[in-house]
Amino acid sequence: MVVPVKTFICISACLMFSCSGRKSFTQSTDVVTVMVEEVTDGIAVPFAIDFLPDGTMLVTDRPSGRIFSVDIRSGKKTVIQNTPAVLGEGDGGMLDLRVHPDYDQNGWLYFSFATAKDSLSTMVVERARLDGNRLTDRERLFTALPYYKEPNHFGSRLLLTGGYLFITMGERYYLRDSAQHLSNHLGKVIRLHDDGRIPEDNPFVADPGALHEIWSIGHRNPQGLAQHPATGEIWEHEHGPKGGDEINIIKPSLNYGWPLICHGIDYDGSPIGAGITYLDGMEQPSYHFTPSIAPSGMEFYNSTVIPAWKGSLFIGAMALKHLNRLVIKDGRVVTEERVFSDKNWRVRSVKAGPDGFLYLGIDGGKVLRIRPAE
Repeated sequence: MVVPVKTFICISACLMFSCSGRKSFTQSTDVVTVMVEEVTDGIAVPFAIDFLPDGTMLVTDRPSGRIFSVDIRSGKKTVIQNTPAVLGEGDGGMLDLRVHPDYDQNGWLYFSFATAKDSLSTMVVERARLDGNRLTDRERLFTALPYYKEPNHFGSRLLLTGGYLFITMGERYYLRDSAQHLSNHLGKVIRLHDDGRIPEDNPFVADPGALHEIWSIGHRNPQGLAQHPATGEIWEHEHGPKGGDEINIIKPSLNYGWPLICHGIDYDGSPIGAGITYLDGMEQPSYHFTPSIAPSGMEFYNSTVIPAWKGSLFIGAMALKHLNRLVIKDGRVVTEERVFSDKNWRVRSVKAGPDGFLYLGIDGGKVLRIRPAE
């Protein structure tokens, strides 16, 4: 009997996992039954997942500052050498990582991390190439300004599309008003050419008082960034305070409101600013969560391998501990499903693999693969 290639891959994966001793189980969701398989473990905070063209998985471990290369068949991890020194305190460490869409031609990897200077810290973005399991040709592309004393709210998600690099930067928690000022990078989405140059059509390049890398303002702590596969729109999510986590569609020059408008309250129960949710000239979120789910990671699933999920937007939830699946129609969320809410997982990262399966990074050490159960 001739076994179709796609079927053979699924059967091989199933057999490999049953023999390896790593855990797997099936789970029913609202629209499909899936198989969940453990790929690897021992990565404390898997902040980011991406794939090389040959299918090798790359995973960042936030607090240790390491980047791992993972064989998704065996689960074997290899530490990438010559990574930069990082500040691993607070929200810092090795943060996002993205493989350039034209990696086969240029070999570039992009990664963000927290770094220290004297007693101050900030977030930076670099790119480098892989020579075996060692980074080479490292280049610094962006440094968020100003440096600050507390290691909080670095945001730090990356997106590469159309020759541009988008970067999210948090407002560093104690500097919340900075999100409304164009003289700093805090609480902003940044847009650069993928070699670090500032595009001439960025919205504030003609403003002598503005940092010209800025694309949008008024963000709190953005830890999700993804491009809609059909519309090309850039979608972002960010942590609210107590309630008011937001999903936004990011457009140039727009003001997303923090901290002047907010759908949450402060952690002590007091209002944020004037306690209002609307001001003229400021954007309303496409969707918001109250109570907070503590979102992290963001991925549009565009494969037919799990047809019932095609077009869904997936977000990790760390406080309410589930995988959030959103159905989008005409730029709005019409359905929300909370998957794996019985597993007590802090879902840190979400990534669709080149095999069409969905991969999750779980705080506490595991990377999981989700595939069809049949």
